[in-house]
Amino acid sequence: MKNVLFKKTLFSLLSLLSYVGFSQNIPLSKEAKISVITCGLGNESYTYFGHTAIRVADPVNNIDVVYNYGNFDFRTPNFVAKFAKGDLQYFVSVRSFPDFVNDYTTEKRSVFEQELIIPQDQKQKLFDNLNATALSEDRYYTYKFIDKNCTSMVVDVINKSLNGNVVTKKGDTTETYRSILFPYFNEHFYDQLGTSIIFGTKVDQPGTRIFLPFELKSSLEKTTFQNHPLVSKSKTVLNFEKETPSSWWNNIYTYLLILAFVVLAHNKVVDKIYLLILSFIGIFFVTIGFYSLHQELTMNYNVLLFNPLLLVLIFFSFLKNKRWTYRLAALHLLLLVVYAIFMINKAHFFIVLPMIITSGFVLVRVAIRNKKRIPIII
Repeated sequence: MKNVLFKKTLFSLLSLLSYVGFSQNIPLSKEAKISVITCGLGNESYTYFGHTAIRVADPVNNIDVVYNYGNFDFRTPNFVAKFAKGDLQYFVSVRSFPDFVNDYTTEKRSVFEQELIIPQDQKQKLFDNLNATALSEDRYYTYKFIDKNCTSMVVDVINKSLNGNVVTKKGDTTETYRSILFPYFNEHFYDQLGTSIIFGTKVDQPGTRIFLPFELKSSLEKTTFQNHPLVSKSKTVLNFEKETPSSWWNNIYTYLLILAFVVLAHNKVVDKIYLLILSFIGIFFVTIGFYSLHQELTMNYNVLLFNPLLLVLIFFSFLKNKRWTYRLAALHLLLLVVYAIFMINKAHFFIVLPMIITSGFVLVRVAIRNKKRIPIII
């Protein structure tokens, strides 16, 4: 599949080069149209939010290509480490529009098109800017989840070509990035839980930037330029109903069942295993926060729940040091209360609430088991 994509991309680039040459740009005809393409949601993790691209169609010059800013190569050495660190290189590709549509037909994902209503000279400038990026080393960029992705890059190149901050977010700019993202994971429970707890304070900032494809589509519909709408009415190129994945394990019921088992087992070993898992997750959050260049992963207050210091509590428990086990259990209970209060207005409060309750039960049990008994003198 990757080889096919590479060959198609190479063919499109070579076709474009045959028009452009190495020193001049193609003059677009008056019939040329440039459109923003918005693609529907998929069920792979990298398709949950949809996709944005730009189409240039000029029948006079026999051009019908899509500029796609959202490409990455799984074959990149140390792919996972680079992605986690935040220095994975994404790149711009150019593909024929029919090939692009065929891929989304195969994936059964909708495709929408909004033609830009801009003067001929600015169409030419946008086309030239797209080619300058696609045919140079500038086609590579370092991906950032909010600040630099397929959608934000399209916004940037359009605004650059229109000589101003024309395309901006329209609608509610007080809703946080976390709240905007949360519904996109509705059919993928453990992805929703995982992203909820791994993201830090950055995603709790007001979502003032356009960073998701359908945000851009909606904002374009409300944007004017030179006293007229910036885009024409959205055209549906492909229309598919999003298929809802079914899984016996990837749902809230298995999550609640596991936590209910921890609460009802009332077992020392189960309690220790539960706290050990939380502490390891917390250690991972702290490590990734320092290691990664993704600002979304830094300053993660969810470590109050997934606290690495739970490992110290378990250590003293193994040593049968009741005094310090009790003290640490009480401290973690206090931190848990602080976390619960802090979380009340967060988008992911209810998804972590069962874990907060479970942790409360476990820590209270640990505290009770290790509380020093006061002797009664008769």
